[in-house]
Amino acid sequence: MAISSLDSSVKQKIDEWLTGNYNQETKKSIQNLLETEKWDELSDSFYKDLSFGTGGLRGIIGPGTNRINIYTVGKATQGLSNYLKKTYPGKKIKVAVSYDSRNMSSTFAQTVADVFSANDITVYLFSSLRPTPELSFAIRELGCQSGVMITASHNPKEYNGYKAYWYDGGQLVSPHDKNVIDEVNILTIDQVLFSKKTELIKVIDQEIDNLYIDKLVSLSLKPDAVKQEKDLKIVYSSIHGTGITIVPEVLKKWGFENIHIVASQAEPDGNFPTVVYPNPEEEEAMSIGLKEAEKIHADLLLATDPDSDRVGVAVRNLEGKFILLNGNQIGSLLVDYVLSSRKELGLLKSNDYTCKTIVTTNLISDISSNYKVNCYEVLTGFKYIGELMTNLLEKETFLVGGEESYGFLVGDLVRDKDAVVSCAFVAEMTAYYKAKGKTLFEALVSLYIKYGFYKEKLVSLTKTGQQGAEEIKAIMFRLRTATPKTLGTNTVTLLQDYENRITTDLKTGTQISISLPKSDVLQFILEDGSVVSVRPSGTEPKIKFYCSAKLPISSVEDFDMVNHALDQKIESMMSDLLK
Repeated sequence: MAISSLDSSVKQKIDEWLTGNYNQETKKSIQNLLETEKWDELSDSFYKDLSFGTGGLRGIIGPGTNRINIYTVGKATQGLSNYLKKTYPGKKIKVAVSYDSRNMSSTFAQTVADVFSANDITVYLFSSLRPTPELSFAIRELGCQSGVMITASHNPKEYNGYKAYWYDGGQLVSPHDKNVIDEVNILTIDQVLFSKKTELIKVIDQEIDNLYIDKLVSLSLKPDAVKQEKDLKIVYSSIHGTGITIVPEVLKKWGFENIHIVASQAEPDGNFPTVVYPNPEEEEAMSIGLKEAEKIHADLLLATDPDSDRVGVAVRNLEGKFILLNGNQIGSLLVDYVLSSRKELGLLKSNDYTCKTIVTTNLISDISSNYKVNCYEVLTGFKYIGELMTNLLEKETFLVGGEESYGFLVGDLVRDKDAVVSCAFVAEMTAYYKAKGKTLFEALVSLYIKYGFYKEKLVSLTKTGQQGAEEIKAIMFRLRTATPKTLGTNTVTLLQDYENRITTDLKTGTQISISLPKSDVLQFILEDGSVVSVRPSGTEPKIKFYCSAKLPISSVEDFDMVNHALDQKIESMMSDLLK
């Protein structure tokens, strides 16, 4: 392979960066890639511009239009600034900016603040790293029109990212996300204002922390249970992220006195030295915490991702051994706990609602229905839950919701997933059930006995670079045009195509429209009610396959048998799909 093999548009962009208004460090990095003949890396760095996915901008740190660097961050901020000025003409605009522990995060956050201020926008910049949900809270509390969080959430250490928020504290959704990108795409680097106006950058810290913590603690539903079980043994890991700045303090203010911090993972560090992948969905990332929990005979293990919007949970199973709960299980427990507690306290109202994404377990819908509470479904990405909360603000009351990827929210203080409040409520749930002589796992099994044993599995295929993106498109095209007739031993009865916004009955050919916005997602509904969903990730170079199956279970003693049967059922369906 040689430079001649690079696409002409890629070569043009490389030339623009080598001759344009970019610093010498950036040019030297690009020149080094050329001299070492890293053609694949160069192609991937320049073949496209980063675009807003389900979690904003996210990419590998480095030079290029398809990378996260001060220039892509600067252009995004200039485009957002231009759009804000068009949206709020003549108004004094305010924004909030925060960042997590990733490499270059503080530099990128300062770049964002500089560009905003250069555009005569007042910036509230956190003095040091803070969780994503606190940024969402600050936007609403300070009356801002927008905000930016520098984070790549749970991606590998090579990544960083840029989450843009609107006045409601929720991430940008249509049409704002597309409009901002349109503004970004027409910019040249010479049009980005990097020269900051120091007087417009206001540093914020403890006053927002205290307000956020106090309002979170006010959400507690069973303080008496916490008081009774204040010595509940909790092990907490921040996995080198922002959670260490606030989660332990929230747990203490909530009333818990026996909190053990995983010391080897407590220091914020963008290299995430103790894990391969800083994601509490991964068993490997939880392994150190699990050893600590076993060592001290803990009741509960909690771990948050780098920007503290996702939480991983481990509890003791029926044999007393620690196991990891998945996102569907955590979300179902939270929904049941919040609804049952509010009913018991006489707080449940007819206009209350829950919310979940289309790839999240239907157990949440069943639980909500049992309490006569409406459960809304939205597209994948918590930003759609936040959007719904804003749209229904004057009509209905959001109580609790979440997505299978370990993101949950209790209460309406923020418009994004919040691992801080989730940690507190999982601990409160554990204390509540312990006071009743039950473990959290036993509470989960009770839900299965009542509603049916739901089990889900996620398989992700990584497809990197330009070729990988094309392979993902080809997979989605094949599944749309050659829909499988059976998966496992079950007939596929419905195809829900969210890209074309059509549900097709495969037996009759009848079609009905889907009311949700357009999204590249396919769902296969099987005769027995099982659901298989396929979608390209909006934040990673992956295509994701989700499977959900359900079987009845009549007693705790049947758990292992039904669990095994569900494993076989899911394996059969997924095997057919992945062929």
